[in-house]
Amino acid sequence: MKKILVAPLNWGLGHATRCIPIINGLIDNGFEPVIASDGVALELLKKEFPKLISFELPSYNIQYAQKGRNFKWKMIAQIPKIISAIQNEQKTVAKIISAYHFDGIISDNRLGVFSKEVPSVFITHQLNVLTGSTSWLTTILHKKYIQKFDECWVPDVETSPNLSGKLGHPTELIKNVKYIGPLSRLCKKPMPTVYDLMVLLSGPEPQRTILEEKIILELEKYPKKVIFIKGVVEKKQIKEVKNNITYYNFMNSRELQTTFNESNHILCRSGYTTVMDLAKLNKKAFFIATPGQYEQEYLAKKFKKEGIIPSCKQEDFTIKKLDEIELYKGFTNYSKKITWKELFDLF
Repeated sequence: MKKILVAPLNWGLGHATRCIPIINGLIDNGFEPVIASDGVALELLKKEFPKLISFELPSYNIQYAQKGRNFKWKMIAQIPKIISAIQNEQKTVAKIISAYHFDGIISDNRLGVFSKEVPSVFITHQLNVLTGSTSWLTTILHKKYIQKFDECWVPDVETSPNLSGKLGHPTELIKNVKYIGPLSRLCKKPMPTVYDLMVLLSGPEPQRTILEEKIILELEKYPKKVIFIKGVVEKKQIKEVKNNITYYNFMNSRELQTTFNESNHILCRSGYTTVMDLAKLNKKAFFIATPGQYEQEYLAKKFKKEGIIPSCKQEDFTIKKLDEIELYKGFTNYSKKITWKELFDLF
């Protein structure tokens, strides 16, 4: 069996969760996937695939701003540290490839996880990297890294309508790009509605905790049945019931799929992986973008403008705003059948 290294970025949980269907696709097509990441992304995939070999990669150790307006400048200040982490990644991957004789690499946004010795794939939905006035520069730098890989897989459709908008559809296309269709680990199932609202949190701290505390405070005025998944991956799953709200620290894919299908409406971040899940499940939702994350702010505005999903800024959220959900049409299925065999021919 050919060994393929699958390495998602540890930034929230989205990069790790959208690698789950890829790992399953590799297994179904006779490959041996091996996991490589760090932090909660690595922990999540180890819980999903306890029998697979895994490696820990150097952490970027990014610190996130307390206030959204400082997000970009805090990130820029950490560029030397990020470049150092990418270089450490390259050294670690070179040692792993040499010692374990891998046949291919699939990197989800880990810029240093590639090799000239084996076919290497980069996964991203951001061919345009939005950072406000510096978008032109971040896009050029990102493109330079993408071109180091044999192929770049964009989890979206090439034509319009699509999910990623200008993020994944630049005016000048990069030569090694393939549009593979949206990636989701979830499937739509006919189930009776159990919860009026599902709250799904994820993303970097401290913003995840800030939003959690705000929503919990707002839910005191919400009488309907709620399930609240905090997006905190820990060794043990914890369930807690308080009045009309059931809390979980995290769920695995099977549990999340059931909960999504049993929930009427979703309250969540506008991260791209969540967007792909909602589109697959044809769900109605309300978006709150992570403050300062231009990508999430763009996606929230895009879907609000298109009449698909309502949204607001984090500081403006009140529970009353959930009433807007019914005024929007929600997602229709943007799915495209992914031909794993053709994609994996590269290896």
